[in-house]
Amino acid sequence: MWGISNYKSSGEKAVENIADIQEVNRLDQHLHNSFKNKFLIEPSLTRLLVSFQANKTQPIYRWYKYKEAFSASLVQLLLAKYGLTQGKILDPFAGSGTALFAASDIGIHADGIELLPIGQNIIDTRRLLNSEFTGDDIHRLKNWVNLKLWKQFEHQLTLPELKITQGAYSPETQTAIEKYLAACEQENPQIQTVLLFALLCILESISYTRKDGQYLRWDYRSGRGSGKKSLNKGNILDFDDAITQKINEIINDLEPPTQQIELFPTHKPQGKIHLYKGSCLEVMPCLPNGSYDAMITSPPYCNRYDYTRTYALELALLGVSAKELTHLRQEMLSCTVENRPKDLLAINQNWQLALSVAENQTLLQAILQFLEQQKSQGKLNNNSIPRMVKGYFDEMACVIQECSRLLKPGGLLFMVNDNVRYAGISISVDMILSDLAENLGFVVKNILILPGNKGNSSQQMGSHGREPLRKCVYVCKKTSINHNYL
Repeated sequence: MWGISNYKSSGEKAVENIADIQEVNRLDQHLHNSFKNKFLIEPSLTRLLVSFQANKTQPIYRWYKYKEAFSASLVQLLLAKYGLTQGKILDPFAGSGTALFAASDIGIHADGIELLPIGQNIIDTRRLLNSEFTGDDIHRLKNWVNLKLWKQFEHQLTLPELKITQGAYSPETQTAIEKYLAACEQENPQIQTVLLFALLCILESISYTRKDGQYLRWDYRSGRGSGKKSLNKGNILDFDDAITQKINEIINDLEPPTQQIELFPTHKPQGKIHLYKGSCLEVMPCLPNGSYDAMITSPPYCNRYDYTRTYALELALLGVSAKELTHLRQEMLSCTVENRPKDLLAINQNWQLALSVAENQTLLQAILQFLEQQKSQGKLNNNSIPRMVKGYFDEMACVIQECSRLLKPGGLLFMVNDNVRYAGISISVDMILSDLAENLGFVVKNILILPGNKGNSSQQMGSHGREPLRKCVYVCKKTSINHNYL
């Protein structure tokens, strides 16, 4: 039976007193030495592939600018490189569904789990357009563009708002949105869904706001920006132009160009897509053992980004209340300083193993002790950083344990993640998570490194100097061990 006594660490014995940053660096180097044969610079990986950038020119994937997504090309590259052509995959952090649709396109069935309503809406709309949208529906969308039907409406609906989104649009734009919403109500449910989705796609471009990781930044014209860091977005798109362009883009991507008839068509049937709505910490324990051949995912990074704030315009339009927004923030994987500790054992008592593995990960515990020392000395810019970092790795350990349980023996886990830096120390997220994985039923095949490392935040550079941080894709293989504890 696989139990806590089987735990092995790539580090050394737990350090009780971390005196300085040199000790953290020593432990980091020790762990690096244990994984040095796993690191592989992969020339085919670029920042375009591991971000949304490569999706900007891809039909359908380009509709909504989901900045935290990786590209469909990355999914295709990984599936091809490791010979995955059939079966079923899971993405526990599905986001906008890139992994699901890219896998489905080559005939692989795909399940996803997504907490945020904006991600759920993108996936649901794409599934509808793939299967239920008719030629008559497309013709109706063309009428909307050609006739600008919303401009013919005197009646308008009240735009849903949150406190943090008030004043996001000019009065003229807000009126146009409200007329558009009223006109949408006259359409059938399928048309309504696509028209609402098109509106979600343009909200940032017609607003005074810009997504900036931890929060929304405000253009000086909104009256909310202040000081030297007041944002100038430049041109803010006119509502009529923006919505017309977006609906046309959707129509053009749905209608393939006229081509010669293929003499020998080779199209493979698409894989089925299923979406579970909620937190993966709640959903994954309810899924049966050995359900998946592979997993492809990119969890939120340990970088303080608060998606409930950056996607506040979209969440408000989807009817999320202030109370629901606060709840979503706490349900997310701990990656922001406002996350409170989760009672993980109350969710699943079998996660005692995962939490013990995290507690005994030497480098991680050294980092946490160092951060606590920095906190006690008043050197952190936010005293909740140690709590956030601990919560992040505890929860990711539980996710990795569930990935091991849900994969078939020999199944592969692909994970995209960034290393981060706090209080002058680089946190090797890649090595820590890989070490956790090796103690939770995986063997690390490769840690694929992008040829060019990323820089740390401007704030960290200002205080501690420039230091490149690795961005990696981890490739782990499920062992054949029978995990009776699961």
